[in-house]
Amino acid sequence: DVLTSNAEHWSFARRVPAGVVAVISPFNFPLILSIRSVAPALALGNAVILKPDPRTPVSGGVMIMRAFETAGLPAGVLQLLPGGAETGAALTEAPEVRIISFTGSTAAGRKVGEAAGRHLKRAHLELGGNNALVVLPGADLAKAASAGAFGSFLHQGQVCMTAGRHLVHESIKDDYVAALREKAENLPVGDPMTGQVALGPIIDQAQRDNIDRIVRQAKDAGASIEAGGTYENLFYAPTVLTGLDKDNPAWAEEIFGPVAPVMGFATLEEAAEIVNASEYGLSVSILGEVGEAMKLADQVHSGKVHINEQTVMDESNAPFGGVGASGTGSRFGGYAANIEAFTETQWLTMRPDIAPYPF
Repeated sequence: DVLTSNAEHWSFARRVPAGVVAVISPFNFPLILSIRSVAPALALGNAVILKPDPRTPVSGGVMIMRAFETAGLPAGVLQLLPGGAETGAALTEAPEVRIISFTGSTAAGRKVGEAAGRHLKRAHLELGGNNALVVLPGADLAKAASAGAFGSFLHQGQVCMTAGRHLVHESIKDDYVAALREKAENLPVGDPMTGQVALGPIIDQAQRDNIDRIVRQAKDAGASIEAGGTYENLFYAPTVLTGLDKDNPAWAEEIFGPVAPVMGFATLEEAAEIVNASEYGLSVSILGEVGEAMKLADQVHSGKVHINEQTVMDESNAPFGGVGASGTGSRFGGYAANIEAFTETQWLTMRPDIAPYPF
């Protein structure tokens, strides 16, 4: 930008590369969630060190390296650093790294943010979510149940944007539960390599056990399992829960699995209060009449709001990110957000000759 100035010089604000950017990516969408930071960071003149999740080093790392090598990227500009949490910690604290782009759990993100703060580094944190899907009175139940099922069960619920809380107006809640139950009971679950399925496996046994732990705790706390709640090997059945209160583990925690807890509400004000009671603030879906939906959209604290669409939405040119425990407010996607994320602002002044000074 060219700046106005009262001094006898030209004045500019320009964006310059930050230097070395560390990209730490997760297992659930390893290619997409790596490349969305790697590509703009490189395009803006930075060098990049990529550390994929140790469970997905090929799709989250090796494939990207091969693609850039084939495209002619100079050697050393993009480096691949495989490893687990200790590797990520070392990368975060390395003095050569100036910006950290982290996508993963809120617990791990807090540690990354703390380490970055100690070293006065910028950290872009895209973290977890316990996202609300709100169904307003008068909404088309069949379409709402379809949106709810897709939002909760897509990719086995292993998405930061998964619909983790279904908040349905009390006048239609029972009918919505019945429609969602039917969806859950009829979705095919199995190995996607052997046939057409809607849900495949959970990433590993530890994650499957954590999903089942939360479902069991939810039942012990008074919830009813309307559908699912069972697993075979790593295949967890689409699960619908009712009879929850705001303190129930399945309502309060991010499950990261194919579980759809359902609760009722009476007014828009109550719906906004329940949505905002979560520490997370990544994505909110509102299904129903647009005018009423906008009233609610204006009251919720969330990085993304989708009216008459489910919660799992991402586009390469749209600013993506959350607030609260879902992130630090920084964004990925679109030229403005990417330039802000991966460059520094520099003030530059210029004169044709050396300026005179009084001494």
